[in-house]
Order: sequence, then C-alpha cells, then structure tokens
Amino acid sequence: MCRSFYTLILIAGALVSTPACTQTPLQRLPEPVVATPNQFDDLSALAGEWEYEDGAVVMLRLDEQGNGTYAWKDGRFKTLGLSGSTWHGMWYQEENDREGGFTIELSPDFSEGEGRWWYTRIGQDRTPSQKGGTFHMTRILSQARSGALAIQ
Repeated sequence: MCRSFYTLILIAGALVSTPACTQTPLQRLPEPVVATPNQFDDLSALAGEWEYEDGAVVMLRLDEQGNGTYAWKDGRFKTLGLSGSTWHGMWYQEENDREGGFTIELSPDFSEGEGRWWYTRIGQDRTPSQKGGTFHMTRILSQARSGALAIQ
C-alpha cells in the first residue's frame, strides 16, 4: 500500500505540472510608440484675435509667431513656446514699466484657455514680491475662419 500511495502521488504531481508545461510562453510587449508632434506645436495656431479676460476684457492681436500687442498700458505679448496644449510666454507694458510671464492651458481645439500670469520686473525691481493672477483667453473667430454668416 505504501508503494501504490507513492506512485499515486507521483502520477498526481505529473498531472498537475503538465498544464504548466503546455501553456504558451509569455509574449513580448510591443515596442513603445513614439508620439508625433501635435499639429498645434506650430505657433501659427495662435495667430488671430483673442479676448483676454481678467476682470476686464482686453483684445489681443497675434501674428504667426504668437506675438502681438494689446491696448492696455501699451502692452506687448510674446510667445516663447507651445508644447502640446501648454502655451508659455512673456508680457510687457511700456506705460507702467512692468513685465512678466504667463502659462496658458488651452482646450483641445485651441479655442480657449485658462492662464496664470506673474511679474518678473516692476520698474527697477527685478524680484518683485507682488503676486500675479489668473485669466481666461477666448479665440475670436472671424467670419472666414468659422464659416458662419455674420448676423447684423
């Protein structure tokens, strides 16, 4: 009986280990996909008219490089970069001798965005302690761009 008990254990062990031997080997993971640059990494996607809202509304007119002017305090807007939907740049105001930076997170269709601005200089002070703020940007679609008819 002892001998048949050991034989039974050996057979059971062989049966239990058999499915493990017949399983398919692990498959290799696919190679990582390298993303292609976003079509909007081209700064010309920023060209046109925008409304800047921070309490009041200020109109910005930007060129093909995302640079432009605005009427408040003889302001200038300079784009430093666009990575995916994140827009970085600088602003300058000649009339009150101030400048600073900004970051905007744009919507997927680049029609609007939420931004944050800060000071980098106020007059001769290159380390100002004054805080910046937040703002909202909205693209103003021209009649030709939107394909819509203007209602007068």
